Formats: sequence, structure tokens, C-alpha cells
Amino acid sequence: MFKKILIANRGEIACRVAATARRMAIRTVAVYSDADAHANHVRACDESVHLGGSAPKDSYLRWEKILEAAKATGAQAVHPGYGFLSENEDFARACAEAGLVFIGPPPSAIQAMGLKAESKQLMEKAGVPLVPGYHGKDQNPALLAHEAERIGYPVLIKASAGGGGKGMRVVEKHADFAAALASCQREAINSFGDDAVLIEKYVQRPRHIEIQVFGDTHGNYVYLFERDCSVQRRHQKVLEEAPAPGLTEAMRREMGEAAVAAARAVKYVGAGTVEFIVEQRSEGLSSAGADMTFFFMEMNTRLQVEHPVTEAITGLDLVEWQLRVASGEPLPLKQEQLQINGHAIEARICAENPDNNFLPATGTLRVYRKPQHTSFQRSRVRIDDGVREGDAISPFYDSMIAKLIVHGATREEALARLDAALAQTHIVGVATNVQFLRGVLRTDSFAHARLDTALIERERAVLFDREPLGLPLAAAAAIARALLAERASAATADPFTRRDGWRGFGEYQRRFDFEFRGQEQQALLRYKRDGSLWLQAGGVEGALVVDELPAGQLELQFNGLRRTLDVYEEGAATHVFAPEGATRIATLDRMAHAGDTHAEAGRLTAPMPGKVVSFAVKAGDKVSRGQALAVMEAMKMEHTIAAPADGTVEELLYVPGDQVAEGAELLRIAA
Repeated sequence: MFKKILIANRGEIACRVAATARRMAIRTVAVYSDADAHANHVRACDESVHLGGSAPKDSYLRWEKILEAAKATGAQAVHPGYGFLSENEDFARACAEAGLVFIGPPPSAIQAMGLKAESKQLMEKAGVPLVPGYHGKDQNPALLAHEAERIGYPVLIKASAGGGGKGMRVVEKHADFAAALASCQREAINSFGDDAVLIEKYVQRPRHIEIQVFGDTHGNYVYLFERDCSVQRRHQKVLEEAPAPGLTEAMRREMGEAAVAAARAVKYVGAGTVEFIVEQRSEGLSSAGADMTFFFMEMNTRLQVEHPVTEAITGLDLVEWQLRVASGEPLPLKQEQLQINGHAIEARICAENPDNNFLPATGTLRVYRKPQHTSFQRSRVRIDDGVREGDAISPFYDSMIAKLIVHGATREEALARLDAALAQTHIVGVATNVQFLRGVLRTDSFAHARLDTALIERERAVLFDREPLGLPLAAAAAIARALLAERASAATADPFTRRDGWRGFGEYQRRFDFEFRGQEQQALLRYKRDGSLWLQAGGVEGALVVDELPAGQLELQFNGLRRTLDVYEEGAATHVFAPEGATRIATLDRMAHAGDTHAEAGRLTAPMPGKVVSFAVKAGDKVSRGQALAVMEAMKMEHTIAAPADGTVEELLYVPGDQVAEGAELLRIAA
């Protein structure tokens, strides 16, 4: 077994590998970029080495620097985590040439499965079922368009060297094919250095079910059952669960054996995931496996982000298996010794705005409070993360903050546990998808396991632009927090400078101005003769009673209800967390903004830091509301900037390739 390994990754996976290595008495070396100098994964390891600049190309993708770091620190092996270099056969080969063990499959397996077209041809020979499509080497756009017509719309364009939803577009009709192809190729070349694509039939009402496989250097292979990853946005996973609801034992065995055949065909070693697309032929999406047919989609030659749900239902440490297999040991268990225990679900908590097309967000974790949890294997609540309160979410890396994993005896128990754990997850300082995740859990489709990759779009009416608490409670909570702060300062203030409503006689009324969900609102607080308070907010009025509880919570009685809330202030904003949801309300200071003027009309600004990829217009062009104007790249994804209204382009202020800050004006449009 190794004495020291280098972890060629960052974030939660680096922290996870370090924790397992520590239990196995293996020392670890972290690598880090400028942006990660004080990151949690650096502290989690025994040693650390600086690689370079914040951008991945200047640090985590510089594998020559990683090899130098391994040599300098005396590491015997390199764990690539997932992402970055984990599926790079050149890096795996370079590790071997440097005398280092690459904790993953051999370069030949990575190469065989790394190009989707070639891997499909290989799987066809191995007898694994495939989706109808074009997987050839000829990348002439005219030929690709012809093949799409032959396959029949809708089709899916996928980067041949890709993964993680990057370089992937669904095309509904011929007229949209050329633009979608160009966008896929741009994203593919930026993410993988290869713009080759393949075309496949877009399966209607598909489920995404993947099989966890393991192989060793002694020719042994097992499958550790399946994960359902159907709930997706922008072709990226949102929720993952194991086992897959509605899968029969016969289909589970058939898919598992097909996955092992795929691994055996490339002499796979270590942890891998064989992904299948499952076509459902009945309306009962969670019904028996007899109503489903599966097709090979791709193999990810690495550990997957969602591996904890497999660990939860099997009770195994897959990272420990990786380390043991890489050191030459046989697989710890045989297929007949593996079994499923209970149900597990993982939620990916990301810095993003679901109501704005899941636009990634940046900022500082001013508040990062988590439910009671552990960080390993089959526990009721587990959190895998690589951040701490006070850390910054930068534009350089993936937007995922943490993974929240729960385990229960049944799917229903796991669902309830996950919702409760998400309710106890409080993040302030950056937009997140926590409330959106809770909304998905409560949809009829997810609750009853009617799963497919269009679930989010199908449930759009109940998932987006929702307000869980409402103005009356939000305003009452913000006023309550202000009153408690005033009470705390009252002991040192004279009666004439106190802001708590003290008067020598009579009653008086105090007005609070708020911004709530984009609208200006008012609340009126009346101080009564007997010292009690009466609040009017959002069309509701009643007595207001406020008490502060331990751990910063407050108890609020208003409109006949007694509530315990967690309330945090961030500048003028107040963030309110209740068991049923969370919201944000901002206090407006009329005097502070008395001299402000309205923003200049016609400005179009960058929604976040990133790179300008292209402009679809030029100065003088007439544009219509909703028309695509520019494409930006940030957090590994492309984002389209659309016209907010009809007008004429006056000026383009940047050129493709320029890096821009959040809020930077990109172009101007005259009405």
C-alpha cells in the first residue's frame, strides 16, 4: 500500500480522498492555484504545492507541474479526483513514465472510452445496445446535417470527447442545426481541446441510469448496482438516487452485466461508471422494467460526483477500493457478496440562480450553516464539501458548493430526510439552488418517481419564480431583527436618541420601506400605549411579539401564529429561513438614495465574470426582444445574452476573447 499520494484536484473530492487516505495511514499532498491558496482541501492534506494562476489552464491542467510536485514531495501515486485530468490518457501515461501510479484505469481504457464515437463502435462489438446515431470521423457540417435528417429530429449533438453536459445540444428542427452545431463545437474545443461531435436520436421521455463498475489488475469485475440521475438541468445532474425506482431485479442484473461487459472489453481497472439512456414506453414512468429499454450512452473513466449514494446503499468506501486496487490488491468483494441496503439520494448544492436559467453565481459565503451530518458512507445525513464559511465562490471553477446525501430505509424516508436537511442548510452571500431543490422534491413527478430528463421542464409551473414565505412574514422577520438590534443598543442610549419608539406620551406609528421580489413595499409598525406592537404588512395586520432565542434564532408571534426563524442580515438585505422555505427582503433607506439616478437605458451588462465568446450582431443591426446578441463563457458553461427589447445596436464594447467583470457593459442598444 502507498505511503504518500498526491491529489491532483481541488474542492470536495480532494477533501474526500484526503479523509479516506488518513484512515488508511496514507499521507497526502494537495496542489492549489492562486485562488485556492487558503482553500479547505489545502488544509485537509498533510502537504501542499502551489501550481500557478487561478484559471485551470494555469494550474490544475498543468500536469507537468503536478508531476514535478509529486517528485519533489516523494509521492508514490496520483489520485486525479474527477474533472480536470481524471480522464486524460496523456496524463495517465506521463504518470507511468515518471514512475508514479495513476489511481485510475490504464491509458488505453481512457483512450478507448474517451471518444464517444469510438467507444460506441467498441460497445457495438461487445454486444452492448446502442442508440441509433452517427459516430463517424467525418465532421463535415453538411454531412452532419444530412445524418441528423437521416436519424430524424429531434436529435442530440454531443461533443465526442466531452462529459458533464458540456458541448451538448438538443436540436428540434433542421433550421436550428447549424447554430447548435457551432455552439457545441466552441464549447467542446474550450473544454476538451477537441471539437469533434456525434449525432444521436434524442430519446423521448428518457431516464438516465448509470451503473457503478469496478475492475482490478487480476481480471476481476463487479457492478455495484445503479444510480438514477434523470433529474437534470442543462444536461447536468441535479439529484441522484440509488437504487433506481421501478427497476426490476432482472433489468438491474441485465444492465449490470452489460456494464461489466463494457469494462471487460477495454480491460478496465479501478472505478468507472457506465451510463445508459433508458427509453420508457408507458405513461407510468416508475413502472416495471419490462416497459423500459436501455442503450449505452458513454463510460466515464473515473469516480463520479454522485458516488456517495452508491456508498450509502452498499456501506462501502469506493475511494478505499480505488487505493487498494491501484496498489495491486484484488477487489475486496465478489459480485454475490454485494447487496443493496435502503435508499439514498444526493442533492447538488450549487451557486446559481434557477430563476435566471440556472446562471452560475459568484460571491462570498457570508453564512454557511449545515444540518447535523457526518462525512462518510452510510449515515443518515452526509455532506461532502470543500468550502468553509467565509470562502469565496469564484468564476474559475465549477459552481457546486456541496453535496448533501441522505440515507433511509425506504425512498419515502430518504425524501423526507433530504427535505429536512435542505431546510437546515442556510447559505447567505451567494445565490444558490437550495430552495429549488426542495421544490423538486415536492413535485408530484419526483415524489411519485415519475422520472425522466424532462422532469424539471414538465414541472416548470411549480418550480420557478416561487415565493415560499410571502411579504407579511418576510417584513415581520426583518422588522423583528431590527427591533432586537435596537433593544441591544438601548442600554447605552439616552431616551432621545433611541430608535425603539420611546415617547413621553401617546402612540405613534413608524414606517418601514422594503424591496421584495422586485417591488417596493411598505410596512407600518404602531407602538401602543401599553407598550405592545401592532404591525401592518402585505395586507395582513396583527399584534407583533418578538423574542431572541439561543444560537441567533428569533421567536416571532404575528397574525395569530408563533414562528421560530433563522434571520441573517447582509448589508441592507435580510435573509429569512423557515421550515417551509427561505426568502430575501431588503430595507430601503430613502435618505441614502435620495440623489440616485436611474441607470442609463440601453445598457447590456455581463451577468457574471467571464469571457466573451462571440457577438451575433454588429453596430447598426436592428434587433428584436429576446434575440441572441452575444455568448459568454463562465464556470465551464456558455451563456447567451439576449436583447431585453427591440432596438438598434449602437456599439460593441468588447471583442471575442476578452475577459470581462460582472456588470461590465458589453454593448449598447438604442430604442
